[in-house]
Amino acid sequence: QVQLVESGGGLVQAGGSLRLSCAASGLAFSRYAMGWFRQAPGKERGFVAAITWNVITPDYTNSLKDRFTISRDNDKNMMYLQMNSLKPEDTAIYYCAAGTMAKPSTKEYGYWGQGTQVTVSS
Repeated sequence: QVQLVESGGGLVQAGGSLRLSCAASGLAFSRYAMGWFRQAPGKERGFVAAITWNVITPDYTNSLKDRFTISRDNDKNMMYLQMNSLKPEDTAIYYCAAGTMAKPSTKEYGYWGQGTQVTVSS
């Protein structure tokens, strides 16, 4: 059974930082592309960042690439999202996902976690 479990969310003031983690089990993690998506209230789930199995050329939503960094540790079956200089508009539920291609579309990912809430106060 595939499980993706996010952690590290919480309440932070604007300008602060958070590091999200995604723990994967039940799949050959090193063979999967991984992605982070987020969904704010009343909005569609949107792409944040993605990383290939071999950690070549991570992809980011343009507006986030200067503040967010995606990484993974294939030995530990873990993926991370370092978020710096957080803004109130970053408030959302953040989801990790596993798929065959490190693309911005949710359709590329077959496995999803339950999400972790990130709230940025002004």
